[in-house]
Amino acid sequence: MSQIITVKDINAPELAVYASLTEAQLKRNDGIFIAESVKVIDVALDKGIKPLSFLMEERQIEGVGKKLIERCPQTPVFTASREVLSSLTGFELTRGVLCAMKRPASQSLETVLEGAKRIAVLERLSDSVNVGALFRSAAALGMDAVLLFHNCSEPLNRRTVRVSMGSVFLVPWAFFDKQSFPLPENAVEFLKSKGFTTAAMALENDSVGIDSPLLNDNEKLALFLGAEGDGLSKGTIKTCDYTVKIPMHHGVDSLNVAAAAAVSFWQLGNK
Repeated sequence: MSQIITVKDINAPELAVYASLTEAQLKRNDGIFIAESVKVIDVALDKGIKPLSFLMEERQIEGVGKKLIERCPQTPVFTASREVLSSLTGFELTRGVLCAMKRPASQSLETVLEGAKRIAVLERLSDSVNVGALFRSAAALGMDAVLLFHNCSEPLNRRTVRVSMGSVFLVPWAFFDKQSFPLPENAVEFLKSKGFTTAAMALENDSVGIDSPLLNDNEKLALFLGAEGDGLSKGTIKTCDYTVKIPMHHGVDSLNVAAAAAVSFWQLGNK
């Protein structure tokens, strides 16, 4: 049976993972990330990720958190009223439950690409919400893997995990090492060497439509998506086999990157 611990001192050191440690500190010092909501935590547990502790409102012990407590009987549960927890975390736990979990081991590019036919490659996506939404679309719409440059938001960021609804645990992902791939075009050439046709999603006149057979007929396809404001670097666009543009109407000139990703994945993902 889990040990239920009522929080009286919000400055207790065992609560630092929820209250005071930054995302970078969690990753660097303790190898921890935070999952929020029963659904997200369940997905992580299904993938064998180890829970270290729970933080939940008192009312959730017999509510939505009950099945988690039963599922993880050796995991300590910290609890308090909504008011106390709001002062601890800085926001209301609208989903009722947080879980500190052990970060899974990082996967290599080779492992992630093994057997993959459709992949998304993210360049300079710094917004954690966009990255989370993109992962959710990737899982739902037939992408086999997501690769990220070093300048992208961390997939195990608390907000990214939440927005993805746990899809960061469903789609294999890996980072390009900055030393091995100092420029985005180095990654393009690497993927070409692995048999991928490369396509840059960009607002360029010299482009093919997203429904072009030139894209759909490729056995292995890598879609490159760029930063929220500036898009992909010129080097990436120049080095990719194709530049792809989503046709738009009513004078709209661009889509949010997460929306563009969903459209692209629907059209070009595994069917």
